[in-house]
Amino acid sequence: IAEPDTIRNFTRIIKEENNRMNTRVEQVLQMALLDSRDFRLRRELSDLNYLIGKTVEHYRLQVEQREGTVTISLDAEMPLVMADEDHMRNVLLNLLDNANKYSLARPEIHVFSFNRSGRFVFGVQDRGLGMSSEVQRKVFDKFYRVTSGNIHRIKGFGLGLSYVKAIVLAHQGEIRLQSEAGKGSRFEISLPLADHGT
Repeated sequence: IAEPDTIRNFTRIIKEENNRMNTRVEQVLQMALLDSRDFRLRRELSDLNYLIGKTVEHYRLQVEQREGTVTISLDAEMPLVMADEDHMRNVLLNLLDNANKYSLARPEIHVFSFNRSGRFVFGVQDRGLGMSSEVQRKVFDKFYRVTSGNIHRIKGFGLGLSYVKAIVLAHQGEIRLQSEAGKGSRFEISLPLADHGT
């Protein structure tokens, strides 16, 4: 009570966690919508470099609380995509969340963007637990959660990556995963540029 700065800091964290909980509820509802085929994206011309930068800055506190670091290199010179910004923000937050959660020590997370073959590519790389090839085959399945290893403290419903894949596919995009157990994971999302007809 006698330390206003500390109170402000904790209040901000509570607010952010509350917002994240709301996002999770929204995700469950959106997954139900996706399943019902009654799902509509609200696409607009979006500068995804700007959206990514803003989202990472907002999330950074979560990683720094664990004495981790987030580096960012937005090298895409053509960042304009017809995208639903709310869903794209949630896609990135899911990837950041996983990178943070599955790094048992101090997280080291790298967020990137670049252009390749007329597309906008972005993603998240970590040096966390990584995944076996068997887990990689199942990780995008709805409700799939890794059950082995020392990860009992990690909470979730196994919806995050299923949601990510569904949203990426709804944007005519592709998602790639490279991972090695004990060495970390790299998720890479490729989307059509706005002037390439979507």
